[in-house]
Amino acid sequence: TEFKLDSLQHNDTVWFGAGCFWCTEAQFSQLEGVVQVLPGYMGGTVKHPTYQQVCAGNTGHVEVCEIVYNPKIISFDELLAAFFMSHDPTQLNRQGNDIGLQYRSVIFFHSTLQADKSKHYIDALNKEKAYPMPIVTKVEKAQTFYPAEDYHKNYYELNTTQPYCQYIIGPKLDKFKKVFKDKLKPQISKP
Repeated sequence: TEFKLDSLQHNDTVWFGAGCFWCTEAQFSQLEGVVQVLPGYMGGTVKHPTYQQVCAGNTGHVEVCEIVYNPKIISFDELLAAFFMSHDPTQLNRQGNDIGLQYRSVIFFHSTLQADKSKHYIDALNKEKAYPMPIVTKVEKAQTFYPAEDYHKNYYELNTTQPYCQYIIGPKLDKFKKVFKDKLKPQISKP
């Protein structure tokens, strides 16, 4: 609709690969100022890849989330802090038991400012030895974003009783909410 397009004009976008996009979506959708989180694929060689193709590891794509945010409410620096807290940026091509190139840690930028801040953040964290191992997160220019299939959208919210959601996403989300408690969207009570 025209109203939605107009309301998005003052927003910015970044694409984060931080392991399974179900986890990333569940975490970033909690943040005040994040307007939309859309799971999808980026960084590969196949046009319009499917989840099965990406999981097979032959497309070069990463599971990413497109993060649309209002920089007047949440800064890119705050999103970077959330990104580095939301996963282990020292694990190469994996997050826990999710293993493969599609789970690599990557920031896809579209502006020099995003690229410079991302690289600066990585350098500072490495210099401070914030992690026991060096950060392996890549900073790459954004490519074509392919939205994931509909059943991936709001996956955690729609599948909270599924074992992966209970034992993997749930605990990560609880930790995320504790760390960013001052940056969370107001909770709407459900009838």
